[in-house]
Amino acid sequence: MTILLADDNAEFCTTLGSIITDQGWNWCATHTPTETLDYLREHHAEVSVMLLDVDFRHPTLSGLHVLEQSRRLYPRLPVVMISGESTYQDVVRATRLGAVNFIPKSDVSREKVREVLYTEMDKLNQKTSEAELLAFMQRQGLIGQSKAMMRVAEQILKYGKTELSVLVTGETGTGKKIVAQALHAASKRSTSNFVTVDIPNIPQSLFQSELFGHTKGSFSGATTDKTGLFQQAHKGTLFLDEIGDLPLELQPSLLLPIENKKVRRLGSSGEEDANVRILAATDRNLPEALAKNTFRSQLYHRLRECEIMLPPLRERREDIPLIADYYVQGHNVQMNEQKSISSTALEYLQELKWEGNIRQLTSVLKCALQTSRQEMLGVDEILDSDPALLHQSFGNVFAFQHSSEQNSTSSSGVHASNAANAAPTEIDSAAIAQADSATMRDAATAWRKETITNSLARTRGNVSRAASELGVSRQCLHTWIGQYEIEYLHFRQAR
Repeated sequence: MTILLADDNAEFCTTLGSIITDQGWNWCATHTPTETLDYLREHHAEVSVMLLDVDFRHPTLSGLHVLEQSRRLYPRLPVVMISGESTYQDVVRATRLGAVNFIPKSDVSREKVREVLYTEMDKLNQKTSEAELLAFMQRQGLIGQSKAMMRVAEQILKYGKTELSVLVTGETGTGKKIVAQALHAASKRSTSNFVTVDIPNIPQSLFQSELFGHTKGSFSGATTDKTGLFQQAHKGTLFLDEIGDLPLELQPSLLLPIENKKVRRLGSSGEEDANVRILAATDRNLPEALAKNTFRSQLYHRLRECEIMLPPLRERREDIPLIADYYVQGHNVQMNEQKSISSTALEYLQELKWEGNIRQLTSVLKCALQTSRQEMLGVDEILDSDPALLHQSFGNVFAFQHSSEQNSTSSSGVHASNAANAAPTEIDSAAIAQADSATMRDAATAWRKETITNSLARTRGNVSRAASELGVSRQCLHTWIGQYEIEYLHFRQAR
């Protein structure tokens, strides 16, 4: 780590350098704006923090110019401004340009410099940890930077290094299997097998044979010896997917194998080692199942030594553009194309409920990317892939209309009941549901245009209020106004 001292006073740099050396860090000094920018051009990757003078004695360039250039070219480099004769305006401008701290030379002391540098080093270490966490997530196919997903990633790394059994819970389509695979990748068992037990698709009569294996002749149809899934996962990870679907009468068969890490094949009197780490996942409410006696507490507590709860997509909408971009880039690599999604379409995707979560989102994107001839996908291309998505949009409109019916008039002076009746809700939705795909798109477009028009009428052409009412951004609404050629100024003239 190197601290760059950029100051035209060589003696001052030497004084600062001695403080930095005492802390065990390296330092170097530059004495002009040009020299500083040249040094950064060659060595910016080696510089951890720059202490930058505001008041270079230079005919045209100042430290603020260096700050502006360095923040533009090297945005991850923290810059601390130091000045002997700075004004309040200098401090404000430096802060706006991205300086992380500002120290008057009159306040420079060993303690102050040490405090500032340690603060910035801690921030750098935190950023590095977050960057490493995000890189790990992306390698495992876990896309997102929301607080909820960062928490999940931290849990994966924390629990992954242990031998604890982890129960992964969450709604269908949230990515529980991907989390289980990431836990395996983060574990000491990552070089051994990851074996999935697809609980719902194993017939009850074959359950023990599938999991523990059998010997030849142990039952009718057992013509050869069979190795079970427990044995296949020996020294690795066994993932019990959809464990909540396991019938009550079969649950006791898992207790001893999980506890003792040994199994007995059907038809055999001897035991075999099955040293597996158990991961399980479910979209069911197991505590509720315990209360109803449909899930055994002995099994539940063996499976849930710790738990990771995956948030539904609607609770981390800020991740949707990242997820969409990830799948678009994957499509482009696979199909050798250069497709993208418009900002309006991304905003539209963020508005939807996504009851099927990531699985539903990726299915819509896959269909849109593979069927559209457009290089940039817009809202129409998204609706073409699944016109039923229209039913999930403009959720705030219906809430507004319902509440409006309780009032005698709307804010525009129009009777709320009339405004609500003018909006195409149940009638249009039923028509859309009965239409074929091509007709459905036309109906969806007409529904959306009429919904926007009605909202603009109620708000007397106030785009900001209409956007708030519809639950979309102002920019998104302006895009749709242009797309559908809606003369919103007409509603202002009608006042």
